[in-house]
Amino acid sequence: MSIYTKVSLFASLKMVLCMLPKVSLTPLTTSSTIQVASLMKSTQLRAFIRPSSFLRLASAVPRSPPAITPPRASIPTPTPKRNHFQSRFFASTAIMASSTPQLKLNSGYDMPQVGFGLWKVDNATCADTVYNAIKVGYRLFDGACDYGNEKEVGEGIARAIKDGLVKREDLFLVSKLWNSFHDADQVEKIARKQLADLGIDYFDLYLIHFPVALKYVAPEVRYPPGWNYEGDKVVLSNATIQETWQAMESLVEKKLARSIGISNFQGALILDLLRYAKIRPATLQIEHHPYLVQPTLLKLAEAEGIKVTAYSSFGPQSFIELGWDKAKDTPVLFEHSVITSLAEKYKKTPAQILLRWATQRGLAVIPKSNNEKRLQQNLEVTEFDMEKSELESISALDRHLRFNNPTDYLGTLHIFA
Repeated sequence: MSIYTKVSLFASLKMVLCMLPKVSLTPLTTSSTIQVASLMKSTQLRAFIRPSSFLRLASAVPRSPPAITPPRASIPTPTPKRNHFQSRFFASTAIMASSTPQLKLNSGYDMPQVGFGLWKVDNATCADTVYNAIKVGYRLFDGACDYGNEKEVGEGIARAIKDGLVKREDLFLVSKLWNSFHDADQVEKIARKQLADLGIDYFDLYLIHFPVALKYVAPEVRYPPGWNYEGDKVVLSNATIQETWQAMESLVEKKLARSIGISNFQGALILDLLRYAKIRPATLQIEHHPYLVQPTLLKLAEAEGIKVTAYSSFGPQSFIELGWDKAKDTPVLFEHSVITSLAEKYKKTPAQILLRWATQRGLAVIPKSNNEKRLQQNLEVTEFDMEKSELESISALDRHLRFNNPTDYLGTLHIFA
């Protein structure tokens, strides 16, 4: 047995014994040996130590001399109580986050590649949804002022932290600055309100939601304010992207946000922003699915060191729920032969194929689900690879078809013209 193996075995054995109440490492009594064996058989510990290590540990455990070993029949079956450390260990093991890859941001922070999107999560169930997603293993939650559920998101997070499922630093919490708060003197005020609603001290990532400034609506008048100033009138503000971005940078300086980024920006605006940005955008969040691939925008982001997060990864699916005609008239990606044939080949769901198409190409994704099985499946989309030609066959479905376009649902604000 090599020195490395001996050290590893001793460390593993020490960890096991430290979990037992009032058990010392030497001498190893018969009672503590039984407790070790009991722990070794536990499901939670098997998830932590490989079975092969059990065999080596068993052979490495020193035996008491035969002369002082009590008769087998006289050994009582122990029922050790879990101490505080054991309880925390087993709880954390039961809800251990999956091995989701991390993307290194240009701000120096790591961002989980698979997260949970909070758009259209109902207020009545939002806290439970967030709590359950944390139990399954999600660590990134993507929200926004405009989603109108940040208080409930905060409640779910607070409960998970209180119950010991996670610590605040284990989570990567994303929110967005709404269009009505682009004026420089409003950015910090609304960011602080959002932080208070979430019950946290800082955002891991804070984004400009859309590259358009609307006239300010006070939170006490209407919150979230939506697109309209009053009635059905959409009224613009004179705030520039530069003014708004500089206010965003101040959030980082004041430690209210660790990273800042942009959403729904196109190439020309990104290039312009980079001319004056003291802090470069860490991420770009865009609508991205096989019907809207945007390969040139992806190349620009990669060249500038900006990570891309894809939303609406399932194409028309989310917008069919809203009753939008463009979505209803578009073939469902879950049923497309290119997607279903790959799902059959890899023994995956169509949703997993669509998410892997994005993640295998280096993008982050933020799907959501209320179904525990699908929640777990979505977390597992980095655990298999498709062939390059198969990725290209999915990209070839591109129709340049955008669903989240203000032109379609407002009749104005042609930001994607």
